[in-house]
Amino acid sequence: MTSEILERLDAFIKMKGLRHTPQRNAIVEVIFASDEHFTPDELFEKLRTTDAQTSRATIYRTLTLLTEAGLLQEIDLGDGQTTFDPNFLNKPSHNHLVCVDCGEVIEFEDGHLEVLNDCITRRLGFQPVKQSLRIEACCEELRSSRRCPNLIQARVERKRLPAKKQ
Repeated sequence: MTSEILERLDAFIKMKGLRHTPQRNAIVEVIFASDEHFTPDELFEKLRTTDAQTSRATIYRTLTLLTEAGLLQEIDLGDGQTTFDPNFLNKPSHNHLVCVDCGEVIEFEDGHLEVLNDCITRRLGFQPVKQSLRIEACCEELRSSRRCPNLIQARVERKRLPAKKQ
């Protein structure tokens, strides 16, 4: 976890008139120990192994707080679950490719999208702040070879796969 995250969180908590609690601190530590996307249920399961006293309500309140503080981004990966991304700070362009076959998520950046974003927003009289794109696509490996190791893993786990960084 970076000092920037801690400083921003501390300032935001003080501004809201809140205090640091052991449960909130445990949640923050687990979230920012990795840059992986996660659902509240996945976070709850991780916390159960380290801190049995953290309730789902505390998790949801802390996720809301971190989102309001600009430290987390709620993203839609098209699977009907609320997913959070701690890996977007200082990245105004944040994009995901989601395989509709196996659920694999690939996070990517592309300078062409940023140029397009700038052109569109300026033409319409706006200043770009951030941009997020989700592309849903079919797995080429599954189409060409009829085999996809990710599909088997996703079916066994019955969930989407963690995001890969490109």
